[in-house]
Amino acid sequence: CALGGKRGLAAECRAMEAAGSEERLLLIQRLKAAVHYTVGCLCEDVAEDKGVRFSKQAVAAISEISFRQCENFAKDLEMFARHAKRSTITTEDVKLLARRSSSLFLSR
Repeated sequence: CALGGKRGLAAECRAMEAAGSEERLLLIQRLKAAVHYTVGCLCEDVAEDKGVRFSKQAVAAISEISFRQCENFAKDLEMFARHAKRSTITTEDVKLLARRSSSLFLSR
């Protein structure tokens, strides 16, 4: 399952920053659709590999949770960069996020 000709997520985010409120809502809908599509593809891969099935409701729920978690991560990363008086998010911000989030933390 490939994303094909869809614009990248980074391009969508940049477009959202420059958009007006109505256009912003449309871009958010497109971004949510891209996340839903990608989650669906991942669920198909897991289903084939593990011999399980995912209901449409399960795929939708995973998509919504993933989108909300990404929004939270983005806000946290933005705050970390602002705290450091930077406008660019760096790998150090991502490392801090990973340490702060038990779901991302990998023990050594």
